[in-house]
Amino acid sequence: MRMRFDAGAEDEFQVACGLLVERLVGWAGEQGLPVDGFLAGAALDYRHRATVDGRLGLWEPRHVEELLLCWLPQTITEHSGEERGDAPGTLRTLLRYLHASQLAGPRGPALEESLAAVDAVAEQYSAAMADRSRWGLARFWMTTAAEEGVDLQDEAALQRFVERAQRGEVAYDEDALETIMERRLAGDWLSDAARAEPQLPVALPADGELRRQAEASAIVAQLRGLAEWAGREGRAVTATGRLRMADARELVDALGTGDSTEGVRSSADLPRLGLLVEWAKKARLVRVAKGRLYAVAKARPVLADPLQLWLRAFDACFELRQALVGARSGWYVESMLFDVYEDMLEDVLNTLYSLPYPMPWPRLRDSVHLGYQAEFQLGGQPDAVSQAWFGHADRDLRTVLDVLVDLGAIERDRGMADPVFLDVDLSDGLSDGLSDGPSGGLSGPGSELPADLPPELAELLSAVAPADPAVARERARAQREELTAGPVELLRLTELGTRAVRQRLLAVGRDAPLIGELAQAPAAGLLGVLADDYDPDAARTELAGWIAAHGERDAALRQLTEAVRSMPFRVRAQAMFAVLLTGLPDGEGERLLRGLRGDAQLAPLALSELAHRQLLSPEDMTDAEHLLVLAESLLQLVELAGGGDAAVEALRAQGPAARDAIAAALDSAHPDRPGLEELRALAARARVASGRHARNARRSSGKRRGKRGR
Repeated sequence: MRMRFDAGAEDEFQVACGLLVERLVGWAGEQGLPVDGFLAGAALDYRHRATVDGRLGLWEPRHVEELLLCWLPQTITEHSGEERGDAPGTLRTLLRYLHASQLAGPRGPALEESLAAVDAVAEQYSAAMADRSRWGLARFWMTTAAEEGVDLQDEAALQRFVERAQRGEVAYDEDALETIMERRLAGDWLSDAARAEPQLPVALPADGELRRQAEASAIVAQLRGLAEWAGREGRAVTATGRLRMADARELVDALGTGDSTEGVRSSADLPRLGLLVEWAKKARLVRVAKGRLYAVAKARPVLADPLQLWLRAFDACFELRQALVGARSGWYVESMLFDVYEDMLEDVLNTLYSLPYPMPWPRLRDSVHLGYQAEFQLGGQPDAVSQAWFGHADRDLRTVLDVLVDLGAIERDRGMADPVFLDVDLSDGLSDGLSDGPSGGLSGPGSELPADLPPELAELLSAVAPADPAVARERARAQREELTAGPVELLRLTELGTRAVRQRLLAVGRDAPLIGELAQAPAAGLLGVLADDYDPDAARTELAGWIAAHGERDAALRQLTEAVRSMPFRVRAQAMFAVLLTGLPDGEGERLLRGLRGDAQLAPLALSELAHRQLLSPEDMTDAEHLLVLAESLLQLVELAGGGDAAVEALRAQGPAARDAIAAALDSAHPDRPGLEELRALAARARVASGRHARNARRSSGKRRGKRGR
């Protein structure tokens, strides 16, 4: 029972969603809480399909508002005479259930905060559902058809309605439809949200150390110096808003920009100082008003804190397109980078984020080229022309990287490329292009890659090759030769750069785990996230930090095993137990596992893990233990099938031999008694279904024999 699924894992998501809704409805009935299973499924569908992170158990206030006021009005079609249940009430019940069943994301808000968010928008829900401009196209036309008296279950009637609408014979709300189409064309459409896979966890020093690093940045000192020079009284500027030449000379010396002032008659010809002034403006540290350059009064706290000043300067880099890569005069044209500057900068930084290896410049360069090819459709251009355009864009990208190096966001080195950048087959065919949304990274589906790569690197290494396999192989050969011929330029984010990129990822709702951030999380939340999202090394580090933060080690381990014990979903409990055992030091996990072999509640999981890790052979199990393992397997089979009808079919598919196994499992001492009762009911339904299937098969066989006899 995972709480996050890949965007393309629709079958797995639907199975989990069905099981979760089934359990939710049962729990709500026991608690006397309102719930509409369809709306609960729609809420989970929203988190899976329409949000950048897809975390089903994490509900921030913005998710609550977007679900109730955007997603449901856009997607839920109410047929004539049909009235859906209480969506705000259903969401409250879902939130309560997620917390009660230990499925709520540990990085999310407390239950009370989420419930308060529902209360804050609940009164607006009915109006939003009635507002046709918020509807999706399917809902708009289905509702219009119903209002025209069309039977929505009659496909022929619907087709006739479509034909009438195409001929202009159907009256509809033209203003609402125009608004819907404008939103769709503008990309303001929730179903179009770009999903991003979680980044690998990163480790960062405390803010005190980051603050010390920021203070050492020459750019930070220069920006602060410029703001102090401008001051509250301001400094006079020219009619075009530029520094006067005398002031510019003073600042070049005072700030150490390195510009040559000899023979220069305008501050516009001092590129480093000009960039610094523009940077300070974009960072909201200085402003020009009434012919003077002033320090921004509200920026004083930022100027006093080197870390905040550094982060402000980093964010301002995304607004420096004209200053960094814009044409200097009418005699020059911008490179391709100018048109995609912000998206490309975001993608490059997201690609470098959480990389376990430094990025070789040739690999980054060539992948950026693929983005240009898709964006500007360069396929029909002569090679010489394309290479000239690429060269211009490469020089501009290097200018941007130089600035980030000077700021201290990126560090450069020279060395041999890691083998992971070499062993990629580009001949399979790829799909290039810049990402259109917040997913980040230089996109493209891929070939066989190491499983522990961060998603941006995996996408980068599977960048698109030419349609001609021979051309693709030649490109791969040339790139491999370039990467292996000798040391190459290597790029990676600094700790400050990692902190800044992570802050931007979080701001758009992406999951960017930080090692140590779960130290105070509930035990179940910790193990659930580690099982869903962390690689073994990061999980081991995070688990060690959690145990250290919870006092005496044995007591901390008891909390963790208790979290596994109380998890109502067997598959998730097994995954939590496995990540706990894997995260413990050598030998400790096995000792814990063997010690729980006789635990009444955890024995089924412990025995299954012992068998899986080949620490216990079937011959060494008692008959009772064999039954516990059998029962555990069947209970997990039911969950993996999604419960209900799907579980009945899964049990029926096991064949007649499964009947004895199920009967034996039902007689076991497995502690999940409600689960066994559910298994008993499902097995009975499976027997009925098998009998019906056999009768139908005999009937069909008899008919075939009768036809042959005639």
